[in-house]
Amino acid sequence: MTASVHASSPASNPANTNENGSPEVLNAPIVFFDGECVMCNTFLDLMMAIDQPMTLKVAPLQGETARQYLPPLATDPEDWSIYWLDKTGLYSQSDAVIRIAQRLGGVWALAAAAGIFPKMIRDGVYRAIAQNRYRMFGKRECRLPNPEDQARFLP
Repeated sequence: MTASVHASSPASNPANTNENGSPEVLNAPIVFFDGECVMCNTFLDLMMAIDQPMTLKVAPLQGETARQYLPPLATDPEDWSIYWLDKTGLYSQSDAVIRIAQRLGGVWALAAAAGIFPKMIRDGVYRAIAQNRYRMFGKRECRLPNPEDQARFLP
């Protein structure tokens, strides 16, 4: 099972520093998603449609940006999590979903109300869905951005 990461500094990873050893500045929050998961990609499409100011960046867990900024992933993709990375730190599982909902605002901010439930319960529900997402929704080839979304996608 993936351990939840919460508010750890991306600068604590030496790979996340520039050639002078200074932390790289995140210009925009990054959402890391499973590029092969149909459910994850559907959520991503919805998120990008709502994020019309185009303030969020996205990166597949299978990509170079994820290898740079995230802790090593579990060998079984069913144990992977969505991640949210911003200047305050790295969030996973239900904490990441709450951060995304807060950022999207509007009716989506209501999903952030899930934060009133204990993390153990929120993450339990998250894990139950995540571990069954391929069976429930399927897999596909790793997502490639269309021309309109290219600026949001990180490798």
